[in-house]
Amino acid sequence: MKRKIMVCSVVSLMWAILTLVCEAQEPMDALRGPIDRVISILKDPQYQDPSKQALERERLWEAMHDLFNFTDMAKRTLARNWKRFSPPERKSFVTVFREFLGNNYLDKIQKGYKNEKVVYLEQQMLSPDKALVKTKIIREDIEIPVHYRMKMYRGGWRAYDVNIEGVSLVKNYRTQFNKLLMKGSPAELIERLKRKIEKQKKQRETAGHACHARKDLLPC
Repeated sequence: MKRKIMVCSVVSLMWAILTLVCEAQEPMDALRGPIDRVISILKDPQYQDPSKQALERERLWEAMHDLFNFTDMAKRTLARNWKRFSPPERKSFVTVFREFLGNNYLDKIQKGYKNEKVVYLEQQMLSPDKALVKTKIIREDIEIPVHYRMKMYRGGWRAYDVNIEGVSLVKNYRTQFNKLLMKGSPAELIERLKRKIEKQKKQRETAGHACHARKDLLPC
């Protein structure tokens, strides 16, 4: 009995310490870590080998999970429509939305990264557990403002929305999903996203075959 109490006490103490560490971390630092990892992975010359694209993608996914809270993002895109989804449908929607959104992001940066730089400008505390972190992407002589809305979750600060050049990702999808749900059911929206995921997969496979078919040694 004493041993059980001791183990529980140690676990509780470790959790308390972890919580304090997460709360002590600034939102900008929590954002900077995964974004810098993404850039480091994209710059790593070993991934110029087409055979290692899948490994690169895995590492990028890991960084993305430290950056975004996909469950909260999915819920916010549905807004009031979230109540229309049954518990199993909510779980399915979060899963397919995370994969769909992640694929969009990874497909673009794997194909289109051109040594862009990310400059961290400032953070604004909106409340004790919410913050706005402003950054900009510098691409040659072009500057693109990218702002992240962040929240303190149980595992630390994560982004729940991204605003690119004044356009909110969450609001953009919310508008699209709302239109679809006005005519269709939650199950139909989930199925639609699954079809889009399959389309993304086929496009990547096609691009991969085209890359391997090239006679020169330049990376795709």
